[in-house]
Amino acid sequence: MKITTNETWLEQEIFDLIHLFMQETKLDDEKPFVKFFMELDAQKLYKKFIIEFVDETKELEELSEIEKYKNELEKKRYIKRSVKSTLYKLLSEKFNKKLPWGCLTGIRPTKVAYELIESGVDKYFVREALEDKFFVSRDKAKLVARTLNNQKCIIKNDKLVDLYINIPFCPTKCSYCSFISAEYAVVEKIIPDYIECLIKEIRAVKQIMRDTACIVKTIYIGGGTPTVLSAEQLEKILSELAFDVSEFTVECGRPDTITKEKLDVLHKYGVTRISINPQTFVNKTLKVIGRNHTTNDLIQAYMLALPYNFNVNMDLIAGLPGETMRNFKHTMKTVLELAPDNITIHTLALKKGSKLAEENAVNENEITEQMVSYGQELLIENKYKPYYMYKLKNQNAGLENVGFYMNRPCVFNIDSMEETATIFACGANAISKRIYNLENRIERQANVKFAIDYIARIDEIIEKKKELFSKFY
Repeated sequence: MKITTNETWLEQEIFDLIHLFMQETKLDDEKPFVKFFMELDAQKLYKKFIIEFVDETKELEELSEIEKYKNELEKKRYIKRSVKSTLYKLLSEKFNKKLPWGCLTGIRPTKVAYELIESGVDKYFVREALEDKFFVSRDKAKLVARTLNNQKCIIKNDKLVDLYINIPFCPTKCSYCSFISAEYAVVEKIIPDYIECLIKEIRAVKQIMRDTACIVKTIYIGGGTPTVLSAEQLEKILSELAFDVSEFTVECGRPDTITKEKLDVLHKYGVTRISINPQTFVNKTLKVIGRNHTTNDLIQAYMLALPYNFNVNMDLIAGLPGETMRNFKHTMKTVLELAPDNITIHTLALKKGSKLAEENAVNENEITEQMVSYGQELLIENKYKPYYMYKLKNQNAGLENVGFYMNRPCVFNIDSMEETATIFACGANAISKRIYNLENRIERQANVKFAIDYIARIDEIIEKKKELFSKFY
């Protein structure tokens, strides 16, 4: 795809939307050739697209009234959405196709809904506004409205913070994964040093919290697969986290890393929520995606965890290579029989760096859409409620990930996705967020990506964290 425009900052937005209609398209392709021109004055926004496809040239120009905006950030947001709205109309007509999320390409549809409410749209009419302004399908707009209704736990208080700990190690690398995590066997020798540096950063963060009078409301240990560590290593980390919180999550993820000894440690230190992630209950698919466990292993791990009364989440993935609708229905039936309190349905995202992306192994969009719709509707029928959602680039059919709960939503997931609470994040590739709720702005500070660099630069990382958090209270 070739893009020429007088507004180069919009090139990625233009590409992302065209890519949803033409998923095989790459930036270095000759066609389509996109020409975009824009003019903006105090009252009007003029937009003109000319797109040369292989078979024809399409053209569309629009003149829009300028909406009121408070600052430059809101102005840029308005322009981006207006430009994508015009482009969507052109593409939708060209391909005789409507996308489930309309012209929305960002990762947080619920944030768009909250912005509509803040601009004066009544919360009971958010669904209609998403359909009218952004061409979101009725089903997806309804899902957003339901999700907002289940986010009653949001508290905007700059002194209430979340603590995130990253353990970037896994037993093996899943074929769909592009996360920066290392296989345990490859990095086993440096893990003790990593833990020592992690504890050093945690202690520094605790001091910052004391100095700034912050109160931790949730803790989340993610990865990677934290339970790839030994029980002794887990205890060493957990013993540093003596906070009185009502929600403390540890991602166990792989059932082949779960033992009674490790569950005893989690229970001892007040963990309230864990993830045991099947992704699928089809053994053949588990082998394809590089999982070293069977569905029976997962069920046994789940049964092992039940006596501890953890709030359990299970992740599922729609669109895995080779899976049929019948396979996915079997997975949904099995997970409902197990009845974990939280179930998250992900749509497969083939990101750069994953084995499946290199192999271009993906289900047809239509099948994936059927899987996602079926799974979401079935969970709602069985009294599960959607409570957070997000989208990723390169997700099959441009779909989404949605978390559901029966009794208790994960507050950290809501805080993280809606960006309503400050997050102190420790560990390699962890990203801290300082939220200024009154000023409606966010500052971020990312730790270095790789464990070996994290160990080498731990003192520098701690100083940056002090700089981000200490001076703002």
